[in-house]
Amino acid sequence: MENRSKMPKLAAAAPEGGKRCQGLLDKDSIKGKRTQPNFEALGMAPMEEEYFSDSMKANLLAFKANRAKIRYANTYRLESHNKFRDYLVRDKAQAILTNKLQQAKYGGVSSPSLCASISEEILKAVKELDFDRYKYVVSVLIVEKAGQAINVASRWVWDVQRDTWVSAKCETETFIALALVMACYYE
Repeated sequence: MENRSKMPKLAAAAPEGGKRCQGLLDKDSIKGKRTQPNFEALGMAPMEEEYFSDSMKANLLAFKANRAKIRYANTYRLESHNKFRDYLVRDKAQAILTNKLQQAKYGGVSSPSLCASISEEILKAVKELDFDRYKYVVSVLIVEKAGQAINVASRWVWDVQRDTWVSAKCETETFIALALVMACYYE
């Protein structure tokens, strides 16, 4: 019995020069033979280096150089040059809280935007201190005074030797504001 392929074969018309077109279901490609594509049959020529001028090569190299990322060698240094000093951050955070909130009254609607603006200002002030190799998380919480107690807890994966945190508190007649600044060491 004859073994026939179930795939239909394409009939390719032979263009001038006697060469046939390379199709997806060509007899040679079905058998697994590697064939060179026939660019002339497709009406286009392959791009070769001789077609590029020197200026085009220079522009291409400049484009590739601009896209390349700069990679630095590892320093294997585990300590920062300018270590995080918690007393400086605590003083900055306390001053910002006091200045922003000394005349404010508690409002449930305005508190979230006030917390966001205070946390952005504290983050900006901490970044200006220029502690190297640290990333910061700033959280500000405003709670209305209504005779209740409050417990604030957080949990982190922490490097005890290098990571640290600072808190600052501001209390008025109508609310209590708490700012937490977490400094996580980043190599």
